[in-house]
Formats: sequence, C-alpha cells, structure tokens
Amino acid sequence: MPPPPTAALSSSSSLCLFPFSSYSSPKKTQLGFCPSFPFTRLINVTPTRRLMTCSAVSIEKETLISHRPHSFLRETDGLDDGSVRSRFLRMIMEVQDSVCGALEAVDGAGKFKEDAWTRPGGGGGISRVLQDGDVFEKAGVNISVVYGVMPPEAYRAAKANVTDQKPGPVPFFAAGISSVLHPKNPFAPTLHFNYRYFETDAPKDAPGAPRQWWFGGGTDLTPSYIFEEDVKHFHSIQKKACDKFDPSFYPRFKKWCDDYFYIKHRDERRGLGGIFFDDLNDNDQEMLLSFATECANSVVPAYVPIVEKRKNTPFTESHKAWQQLRRGRYIEFNLVYDRGTTFGLKTGGRIESILVSLPLTARWEYDHKPKEGGEEWKLLDACMNPKEWI
Repeated sequence: MPPPPTAALSSSSSLCLFPFSSYSSPKKTQLGFCPSFPFTRLINVTPTRRLMTCSAVSIEKETLISHRPHSFLRETDGLDDGSVRSRFLRMIMEVQDSVCGALEAVDGAGKFKEDAWTRPGGGGGISRVLQDGDVFEKAGVNISVVYGVMPPEAYRAAKANVTDQKPGPVPFFAAGISSVLHPKNPFAPTLHFNYRYFETDAPKDAPGAPRQWWFGGGTDLTPSYIFEEDVKHFHSIQKKACDKFDPSFYPRFKKWCDDYFYIKHRDERRGLGGIFFDDLNDNDQEMLLSFATECANSVVPAYVPIVEKRKNTPFTESHKAWQQLRRGRYIEFNLVYDRGTTFGLKTGGRIESILVSLPLTARWEYDHKPKEGGEEWKLLDACMNPKEWI
C-alpha cells in the first residue's frame, strides 16, 4: 500500500458535524481540517507524492441553525445555477433524504435526529443520527459543504508543473456526503459510504489560472458473518454502477478499496470491500458527476435488501460476541489508520463529530482465535485474503 500523505486529509470511514476549514490570518497561514470529513486528500496528488507540512492547524466552529436551508452555496456562486457545485450539492441532499427514509422504514421505530449548521467562512451541513433503534444500533448520514483557502505550498504540490509557482493562497470548495450504518443483529452487516467533490478557484493574484477539480468516494461492506449471496449482491450492484460508465472502473476501484481498508497491525482488511476511488479527474467532468450520482443512488438497493433479509435472524450470545470483536477491528482502523479521525483528535475537533461513526459497543479479547473452518474463521480468512466475489 502507498504511504499516506503527511499533510493529507482522509477519511473514508468517519463522519463529522462540521467540515474542515482553512483560511488566512494576518500573522500566519492556518489550515484546518475536518476531524473526519469524507475527503481522502486535500489536494490532487499521485499516491506516492507527499505534501508539505502546514505551519498550523485550526478548526473553525460551526453555528447551529434551527432549520434546513435550501442551499449551502454562497449567493455569489448561484444557489441553483446548473454548475457542478450546485448539482452535486443537490444530489447529496437528495441522497441523504432517500437513505434516511429507507433506513427509518427498515428500522420501524428509530428516527433520525437532525442538526443543521453553517460556517462563518461559508458553507455548512446537515448531520443526521439514528441511535438505538429496533434494527440499527447507530446510523449516521451527514452532508457538508466547505469554502476555504488552500495554502500556496499545497497548491504548488498539486500542480504537475513544478515551475508554476502561484504566490497567493488558493480558494477551494468541497462538498460531500458520508455515512456509517451499524445494525444490531450480528448477521446484518455494517455499511460505510461517502462521495465528495473538490474544486479550486483561481488565486486573486492569478485570475487566469485554470480551475482544478476532482471526485472521490466509495461504498464498502463490513459483515461479521459471510452470506455469499449477500456479498455477491452487494458487489454486483457496485459493478453494475461502474460498468455503466467504464468496465475498468469496478476491478480498479475494488482493488483500491481492498488496499485502503487494511489494518496493517492485524494483516487483515476491515471488511469485504466494495469500491473506493479518489482524485478522479481523468475523465469528462459531466461523466464523473453522473458516475458519483449513480454510485450514491446505488447505496439503498445494494444494502437495504440485505438488512431486510438478516435483521430478524435468530442469534446467540456467541454470535453477538464475535460481532463485538469485529466492531473492535472497525474501531482500530478508524482510530489508528483513518487520517481524518486521528487528525481531528490531535487538533481539538468536536469529539461527538469525530467519533459518531463508531458503534455503541465493541469487544476485545486477549489472543482470540476463531476455530479453523468455522463461520468466524471464514470471515477472518476473507478479510486476510480478499476474494473476487463476482
């Protein structure tokens, strides 16, 4: 696996109530990151390129508001002008509604609590959490919109031409949706997904500079027990979404997902994969917007039928204990390897936002080894040796 960028931002597995921010101060450039917003890199770089370490970090606090606004775009951007920004924002707001509606219908009793907020520098978001329902232990579905300023060294690192030295800070825009869903039943899998769009504007001192943009995201499945028909169903939906645009997408993004969700100290993957991609801008922008939309809209048909099938499956205390051990692995990945989470913890981010993706309960046992050939062993083997499910 390639090493993570030193000043990069990730997270594909965590949620935040407020996104990362960056801005200039009269004394120094300050760069703030979301504690766990779903952007895996602040700038568009190759996997082996590292970024300069920023001089300081800061997180701008959110302001809670009493109602959900029509848009989080600045008026100067146009609230609904047909731009990629406005269409992506409209898409993630619609996906948040559709996913939350589908999950409430599956749960039957639990309802999402909603917090809406804005930021002084522009943007805002909507955080929704369903906790301790009949089916879901915890489910979070958040959207965020960010306006900020990228330090000049980050802009230079993002450019392929190293002689292109823009002296001033570079404005950027970012928007995304991120979700983690933890069911109670150990036979129903955890799901994570996020989709995001990032764009830079021309610096004030270089009005002719080209605008940069890219997409990122993915959807991945983390079961405690393997039901092959469930895993094949999930992966077939991911492949179907990919194949509509490029037959090379699924094998490429499936491997990327297997490699990304790797718990190095355990030598195993967090789950059974799915798709994952980042810094995607080597195709037509309209095509990639449609691709991200297709992937986001595939979440419900990929996941809900599995939960419906497994949510009432009888289970024992032993099954539940194994689920709790796998939840422990989930936590280990988030707290040890998820760059957005660890960065937020080190920079004073809002703890409730940083840790909202974690389950309510988990378990660690000393030197636990499942019986070889058993159902638990089969899951562990698949996490250590990624398989081609379809």
